[in-house]
Amino acid sequence: MEVTVKEWYVKEGDKVSQFDSICEVQSDKASVTITSRYDGVIRKLYYDVEDTALVGSPLVDIETDRAQEGSPEEDVVETPAVSHQHTHQEMKAQKAQATPAVRRLAMENNIKLSEVVGTGKDGRILKEDILNFLAKQTGAILPYEGEQQVVQPAVRRTTDATFKPDKAPAASHPVAAGSRPVFTGKDRTEPLKGIQKAMVKTMTAALKIPPFGYCDEVDVTQLVSLQKELKGLAQSRGVRLSYMPFFIKAASLGLFHFPILNASIDEGCQSITYKASHNIGLAMDTPQGLVVPNVKSVQTLSIFDIAVELNRLQSLGASGQLGTADLTGGTFTLSNIGTIGGTYATPVILPPEVAIGALGKIQVLPRFNTQGDIVQAHVLSVSWSADHRIIDGATMCRFSNLWRSYLENPASMALDLK
Repeated sequence: MEVTVKEWYVKEGDKVSQFDSICEVQSDKASVTITSRYDGVIRKLYYDVEDTALVGSPLVDIETDRAQEGSPEEDVVETPAVSHQHTHQEMKAQKAQATPAVRRLAMENNIKLSEVVGTGKDGRILKEDILNFLAKQTGAILPYEGEQQVVQPAVRRTTDATFKPDKAPAASHPVAAGSRPVFTGKDRTEPLKGIQKAMVKTMTAALKIPPFGYCDEVDVTQLVSLQKELKGLAQSRGVRLSYMPFFIKAASLGLFHFPILNASIDEGCQSITYKASHNIGLAMDTPQGLVVPNVKSVQTLSIFDIAVELNRLQSLGASGQLGTADLTGGTFTLSNIGTIGGTYATPVILPPEVAIGALGKIQVLPRFNTQGDIVQAHVLSVSWSADHRIIDGATMCRFSNLWRSYLENPASMALDLK
C-alpha cells in the first residue's frame, strides 16, 4: 500500500513533542494527519510534497534525548485507518489559506502553496495568485481577469422584415485581432496517485460486470412541496434538508422488497450474499476527486437522521477528511449528477455492489393530469444500472416503480417507515 504526502507541518531542525502533527498524507481512501511518537528534533524528511511513500517505510528522522548517543528514531508510514479530524482542524491556522478550488488548481499544476504569495485577506491565496505564479514559471502571458467573455454584437431591429443598413458597407479590410494570451508551457506527465489511482482500479474491475440499463422519470411535484415545508424546520435544528434524504430513504424501503439489489456476488460467481444493512452510498465530487461515502444502516434511520449524516459527510468531503469507515462497506449507490446538470446518465456499478442509480436534475415540464389537462410538473429523470448476471430487467423495473411511487406520493412512505 502507498500514500501521497500532501503537506508537511514541520521542517528539518524543528522541535516536536509527542502527538504533534508532522504531515498530512492521502491514501486511496482517506486523508490522514500523521503525528509524532516522540519528543525531539526533526533531522530528516524522507519525502517531498506529492511524493509517494510506501507504508512501512521511514517517513522522518527524529532525534530524541535517548537517541543522542545512538542513531535518531525513525517514524514510519503506517496504514491510514481513520482521519484525525480534530488534529487537522488545530493545524489549519498553520496551513496556507486557500479554498478547495484554489488548492485543486495548484495540485493540478504541481504548485506548492507554500511557495505562492497570497494577495487576499490575511494572506489568503487566490486563483489569480496561482495563475500569476504559473505564468512566471512557464512564461505564459495570462489575462488579468481570467476567462475571456464573448460579447455578441448588438442587432438593430427594423420594422421591415428585411434588414436595411443605414449606409452601404465600407470596403472590407483585414482587422488586426486583439492581443491573445500566448501559452508557452510544456506537456506534463504525472503518475496516478491516491483517489485517482483507486478510481482506475475500481472502474477496471467494473468493466467485468455486464450491466443492464433502465431509465424512467418521476413526477416529484408533491415531494418539492413537502421539502419546502420541512426545510425551515430542519434548518431551525441546524440541518440542511435537501431532496437526497428522501431519495435515499425511498431506496431503502424498496430494498426491503427487492433484497437482491442489496447483495453482492463472489468473484467466482458461485454464491450471492444478501446484505442485512442498507449502507447507501452517495457519489460525491470533492477537490480530491470522486469519492463515494455511504450512510450506514439507512433502514434504521429517519429522513432527518439521514440529512444529519449527509451534512457530516459533505462537510468532511469538502475538506478532504473522509475516513476509511465512511468510504467502505457500501451496499447500494445513488449518484446525484443532477446537482451539476444533465438528465440521463449511464452509471457504472461499483464492485462488489450489484446496482446503482443516477439522478438527473429536476425540471419543470408540462404534463397531463388524470383529467387530461396540461399542468406544470416537477420531473426527475433517473437512470439505473444493475448486474445482469444476477438481476433481470423485470426486477430492476419493479424496484424503480416502487421507488417512484414513494417519491410521487411521499405520504405513502409513512406506511412502511420503521
